[in-house]
Amino acid sequence: MTKNKIKGLLNKYTSLSVQVKASFWFLICGFLQKGVSIITTPIFTRLLSTAEYGQYSVFNSWLGIVSVFVTLQLYSGAFTQGMVKFENKKTKYASSIQGLCLTLVVCWTIIYLLFHEFWNNLFELTIVQMLAMLVLIWSTSVFNFWSVEQRVDLRYHTLVTITIVATLAKPLVGIVFVILAEDKVTARILGLALVELVCYTWMFFSQMHRGKTYFDRSFWKHALLFNLPLLPHYLSMVVLNSSDRIMINNMVGSNEAGIYSLAYSISQITTVLNTALLQTIEPWMYKKIKAKRMEDLSGVAYPAVIGVSAVNILLIAFAPEAIALFAPPAYYDAIWVIPPVAMSVYFMFAYSFFAVFEFYYEKTKYIAIATVSGAVLNIVLNYIFIKLFGYCAAGYTTLACFIIFAVYHFHFMRKICKKEMGEVSPYSTRILLIITGIFMVLGFALLFTYYNVFVRYVFIVLLFIVVIIKRKTILKMAKKILDIRHSAE
Repeated sequence: MTKNKIKGLLNKYTSLSVQVKASFWFLICGFLQKGVSIITTPIFTRLLSTAEYGQYSVFNSWLGIVSVFVTLQLYSGAFTQGMVKFENKKTKYASSIQGLCLTLVVCWTIIYLLFHEFWNNLFELTIVQMLAMLVLIWSTSVFNFWSVEQRVDLRYHTLVTITIVATLAKPLVGIVFVILAEDKVTARILGLALVELVCYTWMFFSQMHRGKTYFDRSFWKHALLFNLPLLPHYLSMVVLNSSDRIMINNMVGSNEAGIYSLAYSISQITTVLNTALLQTIEPWMYKKIKAKRMEDLSGVAYPAVIGVSAVNILLIAFAPEAIALFAPPAYYDAIWVIPPVAMSVYFMFAYSFFAVFEFYYEKTKYIAIATVSGAVLNIVLNYIFIKLFGYCAAGYTTLACFIIFAVYHFHFMRKICKKEMGEVSPYSTRILLIITGIFMVLGFALLFTYYNVFVRYVFIVLLFIVVIIKRKTILKMAKKILDIRHSAE
């Protein structure tokens, strides 16, 4: 690349609005976090046995479930909404919710220490692992509160720096700890806890210093009243994402849990795109809903959904190569799990465009019904089909449950829109069905090509030809999504 081209790109970048720059760097942060995790996965799959990898994955599953009870997921729903609702007092609100979260963590830590033998037996974890879990729950919450504030205020410089440092330090420290330790699972966990404590603790004191409020009755009441009814939703979401690994570990074994966990982790690669897009799109959607400008939503939703489906198809297409790259031959059977779980990721993303209406109008009952139904169904189906067909069946039960989950939210969205906006519907059912139908057909078609390498590569080449032909349309859709923050101002 010539100096003139580099200079031209720099000029273009400097001319961008702060909204577009922030969106770009938030996207980069998301990709960096997931990217480094992906790059280091082959190292850990070789340092840990399939059983140890399974045990570590089960720890992460329990971490997600316990976190819901300990923190009430305050950083997920109430905090983002509160930062908008209490815009004139957001520094006080932020410090107050940090205070509430710390109080909850301390209370649960005391409960754990008083009855540690019971909890250790329940989770099949050691006291060191459980205490490290509580540390991770607090430090992750601190980072999430702080990062939401940065995103709302479009301050991305420090967020990018911290993300780079923490993202690189976690695997590096983890590798050193695992190599030196005999108990490699605990070493991996302690490495994460140490890095998060060092990198994130200052954020708590920063927000507390600026807000100077540990307890505010109205803020704590708002957060608790908003999030407590959502607990079934948050817990069920974690169950939908985690119960399969716990059940495989208990019903089949740690080795199979490790193989399934690798497939699940690789399938979740595309969630970094989902998260980055949603972090950019959701604040914009709230503003559009508030302004009753429903007609603007589909113009961003359709390109976003198409983009996510395309990325997941790409992942499904190269699943055998991905498994070969990320793990030794012992993990190869994981290829059969990737397609259904990757399709589930698509529905996880799509549902967000429907659920935003439930969150905005605070219809927590609808949210809970949809998520709890999906989670209960997931546990029942896992219990039945893992017994009948083995651990691979969990991927297909996950897909079935997320389809039902998305349908529930779509139905409730239409119900809310009818009540709040008359007969206005933000999305066309026909268009969504066409996009989803094409995605599902391509996904399952690629699954069957795993039996024949030549057929699979012919299929992939044809898909790339279509992408090249439609490249202008694809770039136009990407630009539209990138510019939404700017257009919302």
